[in-house]
Amino acid sequence: MKSLFRFDFRHFRGDLFGGLTAGIVALPLALAFGVSSGLGPSAGLYGAIFVSFFAALFGGTPTQISGPTAPMTAVSMVFIAEMLANFDGDVSKALPTILAVFLLAGLIQIILGFIGLGKYIRYIPYPVVSGFMTAIGVIILVTQIAPSVGYYAKEDSSYVQQFKPQAEEVILENLLKEEVDEGILVLEDFTTTIDRAEKITEEHIMTEAKTLAGKEASGVVGTFKVFPRIFNNILYTELILALLTIFIIYGFKRITKKVPSTLVALFVVSLGAYVLGVDYRPIAAIPSGLPIPQWGLFASFGIDTVTQYIFTAITLALLGAIDSLLTSVVADNMTKTVHEPNKELVGQGIGNSFGALFGGIPGAGATIRTVVNINSGGKTRLSGMIAGLLLLFILLAIGPIASQIPAAVLAGILITVGIGVMDYKGLRAIPFMPRTEVIILIVVLVLSSIWNLVYAVGIGLVIASLMFMKKIGDLTAASFNVKSLQKEAS
Repeated sequence: MKSLFRFDFRHFRGDLFGGLTAGIVALPLALAFGVSSGLGPSAGLYGAIFVSFFAALFGGTPTQISGPTAPMTAVSMVFIAEMLANFDGDVSKALPTILAVFLLAGLIQIILGFIGLGKYIRYIPYPVVSGFMTAIGVIILVTQIAPSVGYYAKEDSSYVQQFKPQAEEVILENLLKEEVDEGILVLEDFTTTIDRAEKITEEHIMTEAKTLAGKEASGVVGTFKVFPRIFNNILYTELILALLTIFIIYGFKRITKKVPSTLVALFVVSLGAYVLGVDYRPIAAIPSGLPIPQWGLFASFGIDTVTQYIFTAITLALLGAIDSLLTSVVADNMTKTVHEPNKELVGQGIGNSFGALFGGIPGAGATIRTVVNINSGGKTRLSGMIAGLLLLFILLAIGPIASQIPAAVLAGILITVGIGVMDYKGLRAIPFMPRTEVIILIVVLVLSSIWNLVYAVGIGLVIASLMFMKKIGDLTAASFNVKSLQKEAS
């Protein structure tokens, strides 16, 4: 406890500049990841504030800057889309359960740190990590195609109309389930069912149809299904804003890397669009004022939620652990120090727990932000805490102004993130890798992209374990010089 509340102010100047710079770099990414997750920009900002501050305060890597990252957001995005579909697209109804799972993931990270598993995370097979990271890039890249051209399936009336019959079936099925739960015998008291059915309005049906349309068009597979509609409904204003954002992000890096190109793109394109009076789609409104605790999540934090979504929580916890500890290794190499892996997991878990409590999406150690912090002079955990406080100040000072940022700009930022997060080193090494490792990489990549991130990683780990056991068995047999009886007899 003494070391926890003892701060080293000898490097305060460096920590101040490092934290401020890292916080500025984190701003556009936090907003973009929040929008991508499905909970809105404020969720990304809240996650960046609390994860950055508390992971720095309690963590084991002094220069680490934490917050929402591409891998954590991709897993969260898939889970949130599933939950919204279960709650008829109503964010307010789904939010307590979503945050309860995020809180559970944070608590699992704390447990992993306390039982000392931090130092074993590094043994997860590289093909599994490589396939997963590339799949994250594919998911982000593909799912941002529609927003970058201003297409949203829920707002495509002709597309939504296709789901109207299915929506009526779902509403009627839910009505019958409610009556069963209330002990009403439908066949004996059919008039009650008729009375309730007559209260169903066209608005109810269309709301359900929009939910079904959004679910059908979500993810990589869903995006491919609606590709024809995307290209037939391109809003060129949105497309130009997205392309300008991408051009500035890559082009400005050639001029200088001292100023974050994502921030330059966010500021220049957003300001230009606003000043010129361009008709664009802004991001969701960012609430002004301090973040409010979401106490309702504890009502959803029960045995049913734990048993139903435990694998999602474990995946988020392990992914955050891997992401953070890999960044810790990068920080060690730059600062010539040694991080404390178990303490880092506890810090990340506490940060994600607080983030969930205040409605934020989960995060992890962010490599680019950590490198920026170190290069700007950051030396101690004060830098990460300052980064979080800066984002809180931005939220309080310019939250309403940030709400005017074009959605296409954030889509453009995310496209560059998706391109950057892919493991090109692993992809280039495929021709030279053992066949078994190539199989694992491709299986994880394909299944993660088109099916389920959680199950894909599990299947990849099982395949890797089986292949490792076979390899060990072959080596053991060779060491004992075991020969076939048939060959020996001949």
